[in-house]
Amino acid sequence: MADAALDERIQATYEANYQVYGVMKMWKVLNRQQVLDEHGRPTERRYPPVARCTVARRMKALGLVGAVAGDHKRPRTTIPAKDTHPADQLNRDFTSPAPDNRWVADITYVPTWAGFVYVAFVMDLFSRRIVGWRATSSLHTDLALDALEHAIWQRQLQGRDLTGLVHDADRGVQYRAIRYTERLEELGIVASVGSKGDSYDNAAAEALNRVFKTELIRRRGPWKTLEHFELEVLRWVDWYNTTRPHSWCDYLAPAAYEHAHYAARNPSTATAAEAHMTLH
Repeated sequence: MADAALDERIQATYEANYQVYGVMKMWKVLNRQQVLDEHGRPTERRYPPVARCTVARRMKALGLVGAVAGDHKRPRTTIPAKDTHPADQLNRDFTSPAPDNRWVADITYVPTWAGFVYVAFVMDLFSRRIVGWRATSSLHTDLALDALEHAIWQRQLQGRDLTGLVHDADRGVQYRAIRYTERLEELGIVASVGSKGDSYDNAAAEALNRVFKTELIRRRGPWKTLEHFELEVLRWVDWYNTTRPHSWCDYLAPAAYEHAHYAARNPSTATAAEAHMTLH
């Protein structure tokens, strides 16, 4: 009976989270879950703790496995700019002492029935939170700039000061365009570009791209239209930021990790908008 009840929780959690949780994530999530009332709403009570080996045993019995990211060949999305480049401010150090201290940006591609769609992400290195994104059917400067504007809007909406933030990207023309660099300068954001021909200098951003493709694109795609694709990306990004446990964040979701950071330093500065972020 105990196994049956646990199996039901494991199966429901697996299905509700893109069918990507492996044993570690499932174990962490199950031990944070709250008991639901008769209306399906969380109560203040939590389920009894469950051992990691038990989760592994039951997932194996159910035939459930986590998603594994892999390397795949892709069309070229980085067209090197010919002008001078700012210095590399990260030097392969992808840590950050606080939110909005270091961002990384990159562009990836997604095949659809109508052709390739390109997606630009901006990620905060402190929490690995996606702070901005944009999808279009063409690889142009506005793609990267729109993702940047989205990130700026989101953080300023939360009252963040972006002065002194380091923005790191590859040497693509989208990130070296005049309008892009001027926008960074307007806000006092420091531009950073990795070494020529060194993919490791953009490893954190490329890791996000691999997770994105593994958890959403290869499991749910392809999509017929850009509009449908954008809606699915919107849902995935929200889930990634507010629900998906991240190993970088001690298996909290990125938004919850940031909230805990601010709450620990000054509870009054933790925004009400972030306070409701779920840990399951």
